[in-house]
Amino acid sequence: MMRVSVVRGVAALSVAVAACSGAGTAFAEPSSTTPRVPATAQLPSRIISTTAVTPREALLEVYSASMGRNISLTVLRPTDRARPAPVLYLLNGAGGGEDSATWKAKTDYKAFFADKHVNVVTPNSGAFSYYTDWQKDDPVLGRNKWQTFLTQELPPLVDKAFDTTGANAIAGISMSGTSVLNLAIAAPELYRSVAAYSGCARTSDPLGQAYIRTVVGDRGRGDVTNMWGPLDGPGWKENDPYLHADKLKGVKVYMTSGTGLPGRYDVPSARLIDGDPAVLLDQVLMGGAIEAVVNSCTQQMKQALDKSGVDSTVTTRPTGTHSWEYWQRDLHTTWPSIAKDLSAPA
Repeated sequence: MMRVSVVRGVAALSVAVAACSGAGTAFAEPSSTTPRVPATAQLPSRIISTTAVTPREALLEVYSASMGRNISLTVLRPTDRARPAPVLYLLNGAGGGEDSATWKAKTDYKAFFADKHVNVVTPNSGAFSYYTDWQKDDPVLGRNKWQTFLTQELPPLVDKAFDTTGANAIAGISMSGTSVLNLAIAAPELYRSVAAYSGCARTSDPLGQAYIRTVVGDRGRGDVTNMWGPLDGPGWKENDPYLHADKLKGVKVYMTSGTGLPGRYDVPSARLIDGDPAVLLDQVLMGGAIEAVVNSCTQQMKQALDKSGVDSTVTTRPTGTHSWEYWQRDLHTTWPSIAKDLSAPA
């Protein structure tokens, strides 16, 4: 029965994506004008510029050698700069920070981290990329080598520029809720903890692939076979966290999801709905269908983590759709544990 309900959820998801822009749930179409297909990179990765937006917020431009282009990132700095601070890499969802559905626009993350001793680094691009290394350049989405950038190119530059402790954690929502697990598997010594909020940890089974095709193909207009190759090929299995859960040993894992049923933030008076019936309908129908699917993925991943003996905390909310108020709450509730991981002796 559960599988039937999930299949219906995927079907509902596909219909909802076709009918809605998604701006009221987790999505809005990206508006980046960054050239999608770069020339072959010849220069080393490096920080191009650092611009102070406020005393605690900086805009970083980093040249990625693997992608051959500049990447914009937002960095929230701790108030106390006299002592080193750890780093939380906090990723946006399907829009990659190129749209209006971002941590900065939809949550209180700037205020929340104002008194926290941590550097929070968030890329402002990567739409529909799954923050992975694509096998081929895509005619629409260009060259994506995000795993290389996030695990090899960027961390040493951030550590040097911001005098960090060398302790890192990574967290993401929705699309990047899958990515953060794969990034931690790819770089097992880089992160002390990983948090996936409403992410689908399955990528090589039919349901997981249907979800990814909805994000990359339907919304991003990209070719998913350029990402990990043919759907029945080894690339998809190599990038399925469920199949490689044992490689997360030594990393603390936090996962959260709702059931898709309407909850406390799926009402007209909710902050991000603000009485708009169209936004509410979008969030309940589309957001509910998406969350039902990712909840199934999350429960499967929990079983794999438990079987592998991975130190994990999986929180399943009895209600809740695929929307920002829940992720803001998840960030708040998981942060104390992530902070302990970051401050623990090496």
